This record gives sequence, structure tokens and C-alpha cells, in this order.
Amino acid sequence: MARNRPTVADLRALKGKRQLSKLRVTSLEEAEAAERAGIDLLSVTYALMLDPRFRDAAPTCFAVPGDEYGMMGATSDEILRTAVKLKAASADAVYCSASDRTIRRLADEHIPVCGHVGLIPTHSTWTGGFKAVGKTAETAELVWRQVKALEQAGAFAAEIEVVPAEVASAISRRSSLVLISMGAGAGCDAQYLFAEDVLGLNRGHYPRHAKVYRNLAAEHDRIQQERIAAFKEYAGDIASGAYPAANHVIGVDAGEMRKFEDFLSGQA
Repeated sequence: MARNRPTVADLRALKGKRQLSKLRVTSLEEAEAAERAGIDLLSVTYALMLDPRFRDAAPTCFAVPGDEYGMMGATSDEILRTAVKLKAASADAVYCSASDRTIRRLADEHIPVCGHVGLIPTHSTWTGGFKAVGKTAETAELVWRQVKALEQAGAFAAEIEVVPAEVASAISRRSSLVLISMGAGAGCDAQYLFAEDVLGLNRGHYPRHAKVYRNLAAEHDRIQQERIAAFKEYAGDIASGAYPAANHVIGVDAGEMRKFEDFLSGQA
């Protein structure tokens, strides 16, 4: 059955009714696969969001461009200008881990904002690095305050990353935000994984909350070996004279060729 792309109002209305699915995708192929698989939400790169082919690949996925600009130290003005461009390119919302003041500015311009609480990778030095946040009452209160600040700033959603499931669930029940879990349990409103983890393409560390469904890294390795073998055969054929063969070149009538050679012989 055909589906329509959800709106912010639709996502809010679904809070507490069913779990939404979210993926981080970085290519048109991944976006198309997510669309055909029925994934609800996509986190995408700026380049992918600005690609005019993106909506052909994923017409009904709710798309939230990521925070590349913010991670480069952009000012509020720059973030706003970028958000306007992304929205014009059919972004449904923008992800922003900048200050509450910046988020409020985006919301004032009617740009839907998804914030971030718990383990925020770009701000992780303040919470002790890449580890769970909320395992003590004090740090759980910090996550709660982060959520309330985003509500007051006008965000409609937030990623909640590596927070104990019980803490995340208790917060989600008391918040109007659409809370998107990254390792924060099923008591939130959506589950979020990176496509590279789902597909088994991540050759480094897999986070605890990741689940691998395929081993495409092995398939990529196999294809790479096939590339190398083909290139070696090609180079070998050149060295042996097997390439190019007669069927790879264009012939010329013998009489015409003699005329051309006669012409060349008369040239200085």
C-alpha cells in the first residue's frame, strides 16, 4: 500500500503508539533501499540531501540532514542559512547539536529541529568521553534537563544516545519530544542505527547497541579481489599482445589504406 511522507505533526501523533525506524544513510543506493524497506526516518549527509535525485530515491522517508556544518564550528547565522537551504531541498527537519539559543532561532523560523541528549559525540568531553550518560541519579537528571531545555527551545525531537533504558523510558513518558533511541532502549519513540552497521560495512568498533544484519564487508572484499584480478588480466593481455585483438579495432579498406600511405610518402 502506498504511503505518504510523514509530517512533524504525524510523528508527534505517533508518540507512544508505535516504534519508528531510523537509519543513517550516505548514498542514493542506501536511501532507495531504506525507502523500499519501509524505513520511517533517515539521517542523511548534506550532500545527499542537496542531491536532486534524493527524493526520487526516497520520496516518503522523513529526512533529517546531519550536523556536518555544526561540527565545523559554524556560527548561528551560518547554521540558519544552511538549514534554510536544506529545507528548500526538501529536508523535513534538521539535526542540530548546537546551543539552545541556536535551536530556538531555527524554531523561530519554523524549521523543525531534532536535538541530541545523553552521549553527544561532539560534546562528549563534558560527560567523560564516549561512554553512557545517566547511570547515576545526577547524570540522569542532566539528561532530563537537556530534554527540557530542548522542549523550551522549540525542538520537536531529540536523539537520546547511550542512556540506560529505564532512564530513557522514564524521560520519554514525561516529554513531548519524539525521542529517538541510539542505544537507549525500546521505551523511546524510534530506534536509530547506522546503515554501515546494519549492513556489516563498519570495519572498526561496533557500538553495543548496533545489530549487524548482513556482512557486506566480505562481499566488498570479494568484489575488490575481482577488480584486482581483472586489472591484472588486462595488463597481462597488453603485455602479451592479446589486447587489442582484431575485434577491438576498426579496419580500413586495403585500397584506401594504400592511397593514404602514398599520400604520407609524399609528405616532408
